[in-house]
Amino acid sequence: MNSLLHRLSDSVKGCITGFDRLVFKGVLRPIAFAAGVQTFLAIHGVLNKNYKDWMQSQSTALVQTVDEYAKETCGQGITWIPSSNIRKEALARKRQKETGISEGLIGVWACLESCNSFRAVFDSTAGYPRLIRNSTRCKHLYFYYDHPLYGFMSIRLQTWLPFNIQIAINGREWLRRALDAEDCSYLLHGNKFLSIDDYDLAQRLLDAQMDTQWKEVLNSFLPETFPTMTTTLGENLSYYWTVWQSEWATDFIFDSSASVTSVMDDLLRHAFSTGTGDRVLRYLGRPVRADGQPYASTNPEFISRLQSWYDGARIRHWVDNNSVKLYNEQNVIRAEATINQPCKFKVFRHKEGQPTDEPKQRLPLRKGIADLPLRAKVSNDVNKRFIDDLATFSSTTKVSEIFAELCAHVKDGQRVRGIEPTGKDHALLQAVADPAHGVSGITNKALQKVLVGTPWAKGKTGKALSARISRNLRLLRDHGIIRKMPNQHRYQLTNKGRELSTLLTSLMAASTQELLKIAV
Repeated sequence: MNSLLHRLSDSVKGCITGFDRLVFKGVLRPIAFAAGVQTFLAIHGVLNKNYKDWMQSQSTALVQTVDEYAKETCGQGITWIPSSNIRKEALARKRQKETGISEGLIGVWACLESCNSFRAVFDSTAGYPRLIRNSTRCKHLYFYYDHPLYGFMSIRLQTWLPFNIQIAINGREWLRRALDAEDCSYLLHGNKFLSIDDYDLAQRLLDAQMDTQWKEVLNSFLPETFPTMTTTLGENLSYYWTVWQSEWATDFIFDSSASVTSVMDDLLRHAFSTGTGDRVLRYLGRPVRADGQPYASTNPEFISRLQSWYDGARIRHWVDNNSVKLYNEQNVIRAEATINQPCKFKVFRHKEGQPTDEPKQRLPLRKGIADLPLRAKVSNDVNKRFIDDLATFSSTTKVSEIFAELCAHVKDGQRVRGIEPTGKDHALLQAVADPAHGVSGITNKALQKVLVGTPWAKGKTGKALSARISRNLRLLRDHGIIRKMPNQHRYQLTNKGRELSTLLTSLMAASTQELLKIAV
């Protein structure tokens, strides 16, 4: 990221990085499965045949108690929503604007949504009903707050067993409240800061969010959102908290929107010239199809002007349900890493229950809140790799110097053949340069999917193709184009590799006339 700041230092006012959105999921693990629920009911003297009546009575009591709490706190009881497709956040924002609520509970909304629960089914073998897991629909409660510490946030509670709960906290809203407490002025648009008086202070406040005692913070919301928890479940059950989804955002705040436009133009040209143009989404505050194009019902004038007038552009790369994207809005360029499946990343940590004085091992990243600092580091690394690709657009290194480093040479007493970037090695270089690999790394398996059936593969498939790719990955490593990630069969582009891939992209997309003009 420093490389990009250095190249754009004249137009970038500041940079902040940290979690943008964190969605925590709370699960009562002892009653997450049917066997645990049967044990729980037996302890509380509830027969399986009476489970439905008991569950409905507990749900009714919960809803009534929350309704009274909402009336006392914000003056309005629970508001029913007829469809789960209606955006609850939009309703909360509208009410906040209408009522002028600046702090505390904004409101509570309820709607029927799909969920996993349980139902009693007669077991002819046993001679009595048994509980089984069941996909059904039940009432969910949505709480929206403008919290004095965490800003605008939401909580979603399932009103049937196993009472799953989701808490969504926005890191930029949290930062807004922290800047207010420090009496630091800023200009905010949505969840993006267009200007901050003290960027160093803002970054320190974002870094301080990592020191949060998450279990205590998340549990502190339960008395208000699940007031009947002790009555329904007793005092021995507690929630196990995981991170259901995280978004880590790096914001470059420019002096004007015009400065952003020139950078985004380079990015879009790169995306289309590398064959990743299908991942670019143009937007104008209007709904678009999955391919990024407007619906047929959209205003025809809007369609005709789409190519020349738009508020921003976005490019996004998906790998294993995780993604990295970069887009602009106003005078801000944001890189954002979204992690839904953390197990695809490996980190150094202790095994669960392992003594802390023993060496750490490289293990999959977990969903639990204990791994949140490691998740932050992984997310920041993903953003950094993606941003470093962008920084190569303004490289001043001569083409001749880059190509000179690809000649044959001797390494550790062994001869290493030269690379032919526009010849037989072009397809391989193009494959490893796909920005999507910046999410979780380059793998042999991923390259097989891209290269199988191409002239480069020479008709090889399966193990034969895998062996050919492995040999060529070794070649790229010897030339310093990629590096191996520690203790795993994954690779990443080096700075040299990123510069080479950008050069090849520009070179192959340019016409002879354009190259002659540059040479002159």
